[in-house]
Amino acid sequence: MPLGEPGAAVGCLLASRQNGGSLPRRRKDPMNRLELALSQITAARDYTLGLLADIPLQDWFRQPAEGVTHVAWQVGHLAFAEYRLALERVRGPRPEDAELASPEFLKLFGRDSVPNVDPACYPPAAEIRATFDRVHAQVLHDLPLVPDTDLDLPSVVFHKLFDTRLGALLWCSRHEMLHAGQIGLLRRLSGSKPLW
Repeated sequence: MPLGEPGAAVGCLLASRQNGGSLPRRRKDPMNRLELALSQITAARDYTLGLLADIPLQDWFRQPAEGVTHVAWQVGHLAFAEYRLALERVRGPRPEDAELASPEFLKLFGRDSVPNVDPACYPPAAEIRATFDRVHAQVLHDLPLVPDTDLDLPSVVFHKLFDTRLGALLWCSRHEMLHAGQIGLLRRLSGSKPLW
């Protein structure tokens, strides 16, 4: 697909990520709004993946002495949030979405959930990670099909921080970076060196 066609940036992102690279920094044409939002979502995810890369799954439920949170909850919450922000609020919920993230998963990692130190309260870390990856793959699959005019429509489900579907997508990347910061702090408290 030539770079000038809608969705080309997303195609480049997908091909580049599969080859272990990053999106070329220079383009001959400007990104459209959807491409920009998707590039921000992808950049935030790549940052989060970099933080997760050296955290063994068996350490995902480790909490600092003060409690508060753990990596497993952060990753589960990011899967929940990406589903709610980039799929449910943009294209609307679909019956098959339960295969992406079950209603139980969404409740366990939802906005009002509280991280529990007991791993038995959660799915295994590998399952949390699989849901995290599955939701993101669905976002990259479904969103390039959204017409530009739909981005100005009210989000399918109300949110107090934005009022349009584009707003939902832009908040998705910002929200992920906020939680990536928490994952970065958990890494440091576990003795890992900062990545950046």
